[in-house]
Amino acid sequence: MPRYFFHIHDGYSAMDTVGTELPDWQTARREAIRLAGMVLADEADRLLLGEEWRMEVTDAGGLTLFQLDFCFTEASATKKATFKAT
Repeated sequence: MPRYFFHIHDGYSAMDTVGTELPDWQTARREAIRLAGMVLADEADRLLLGEEWRMEVTDAGGLTLFQLDFCFTEASATKKATFKAT
């Protein structure tokens, strides 16, 4: 069974050196989405606006198969208005 590696990059790189055996890349894609959701939920308080977060999935040979990209940006609706006193 093929082994897939789920690397996280968010200002530093957390390389998966163990990997996970899965039947095919489609299953690895579903696992990446599940893992990304868990990591993002666990780290929600730590993630900063403007910070990029990426999960890269590779095969045993180091070939990147796909990646999930996230960027946290503040919408104008959440920005505080600044008023000058006259």
